[in-house]
Amino acid sequence: MCFPQVEVLDAKTREQLCFLDKVCYHRTDPHWYPARQALKLDPRGKSLRDDEILQNLPVGTTATMYFRDLGPQLGWTMVFLAEYIGPLLTYLLFYFRVPYIYSHRYAFTSSPHPVVTLACACHTSHYIKRLVETIFVHRFSHGTMPLRTIVRNCVYYWGFSAWLAYYINHPLYTPPSYGELQVNYALAIFVICELGNFSIHLTLNNLRGEGESRRFPVPTKNPFTWLFFFVSCPNYTYEVGAWVSFSIMTQCLPVAFYTLLGFIQMTIWAKGKHKAYNREFKDYPSLRMAIIPLIL
Repeated sequence: MCFPQVEVLDAKTREQLCFLDKVCYHRTDPHWYPARQALKLDPRGKSLRDDEILQNLPVGTTATMYFRDLGPQLGWTMVFLAEYIGPLLTYLLFYFRVPYIYSHRYAFTSSPHPVVTLACACHTSHYIKRLVETIFVHRFSHGTMPLRTIVRNCVYYWGFSAWLAYYINHPLYTPPSYGELQVNYALAIFVICELGNFSIHLTLNNLRGEGESRRFPVPTKNPFTWLFFFVSCPNYTYEVGAWVSFSIMTQCLPVAFYTLLGFIQMTIWAKGKHKAYNREFKDYPSLRMAIIPLIL
């Protein structure tokens, strides 16, 4: 059988780099490890997937590919740990009112309002849950994320956490208008959504075993998974619900704004996943929406 030669060119300069495949190229120059390489058939086209087979590509006896350096990469576990540890610790700095955040006379004081302590407990438990899921629940592919994107995401998560915490733990913070009734109802919804989100992640983790073919998620005996009857991504539905309840609990405008931004982003992800399910599975339930039952 005749195998084509692979010519690798720099996508910017068109300079010939080598006649090597992706793995061998890494061996000749370890600086460009496989995760930071992108190979294209056209310099302006899409990058080839890692599972592409050379013989199946539209090339002749010599395959000309264009190389692009994606920059330093980190695995998904490290990505999520970096994104979640920051908000967890940042919020606590404001809760304990370390010096130089508020006026000096408020250093290391505590708020007289119970909702402030409750909000700290909810925020802390939320991110501890995310860290536990990252380490013990989620299954990650061998994909990576560019370091520059990680920095941007960390700025987003860490920055918003500081913004929320500043107002919720501020000495002049005003409790919710309807007092304990508003707080308690919001707390109940928050706990339900957190349990639901965790249940969905466990279900998705158990969805595909070794050697099994891909299949779409379905409800189990766990009542929290019954939301799969109506939406493709109930983990996002529960996540949005948790932040909506946190907004109601704290009655804080920055929290509501953060919730809105999160809802927009999760809707984009959910629609993409929903479309992928419909495209891949011919028997996919037609009743399901992306993130909000019967609406969106």
